[in-house]
Amino acid sequence: MTGKAFNGWHMTAILVAFFGIVMTVNFTMAHYASSTFGGVVVENSYVASQEFNGWLDEAKDERALGWKANVGRDAAGHVTVAFNGAPDGIVLNAEARHPLGRLPDAMLSFASLGGGRYVSREVLPAGRWTIRLSARGGAHQWRAEKQL
Repeated sequence: MTGKAFNGWHMTAILVAFFGIVMTVNFTMAHYASSTFGGVVVENSYVASQEFNGWLDEAKDERALGWKANVGRDAAGHVTVAFNGAPDGIVLNAEARHPLGRLPDAMLSFASLGGGRYVSREVLPAGRWTIRLSARGGAHQWRAEKQL
């Protein structure tokens, strides 16, 4: 046998390197998971789980209305919404959420331009946003979430 013998220092180096890599990967993944969480936090998860089927039924009723919305932004930074299939005179509101939580949420109110078109009264800062629309027309309520 030619070569150096495997001794305790070699084993120590292997263990330190292995656990160093494992810990680095774990801390990196934990950092990314906690800094980019875009989920919804509820006050009481048990109550939310009991209401979940009701929320699914509401979503089914909303889809049955056949209302479709196209969301955009004009040159001035106002959010624009064009509805298809919705009756005239609906009341539209929205909440704009920054998907990474770096900017505060913004509540948006809309003015009707006629023909199913709406424009927000508030200006939304540039960037990527999740828009949670809520429209009410008569006895019907419709909600959707769009990416902008």
